[in-house]
Amino acid sequence: MIPEKEQDQPDPVAFGRSIAQGLGINLLVRNVERSARFQVEVLGARIRYWEEHFAIMSAVGTTWLLHSDWTYRNHEMISSVTALEARGGGVELRLYGVDPDEAEAAARRCGATVLAGAADKPHGLREAYLVDDDGYVWVPSTATRDEPKD
Repeated sequence: MIPEKEQDQPDPVAFGRSIAQGLGINLLVRNVERSARFQVEVLGARIRYWEEHFAIMSAVGTTWLLHSDWTYRNHEMISSVTALEARGGGVELRLYGVDPDEAEAAARRCGATVLAGAADKPHGLREAYLVDDDGYVWVPSTATRDEPKD
């Protein structure tokens, strides 16, 4: 479900101070709404808040942020960021606990690129490799039900 734009805006200071220690993910995207929709429809993510240039996303106990290119408008790296055809090259964004079969089916319905369909891997996970419009590779994964087959 996509909430209304700018609905239930969190207090920026309180939100910033509430972020848990550890790795944080902030994805620079061309279009926040389009990226958020992909993540909701394909990965089962939840939009906690969004506006034109920013969104707070969450799924399976993880929170990450989306920022539009506009947020880098005064940053000296803006031209190198916006020139990238595929931004996510070399990075896999893994969502452990998201059903890869359901995510793959949703990706196909949305016309997204499926790099590899859902399959059991030798390391005990069932995974699918899905690419969003900005080139980020999302890997929804769950534990395999049976012993992996060679």
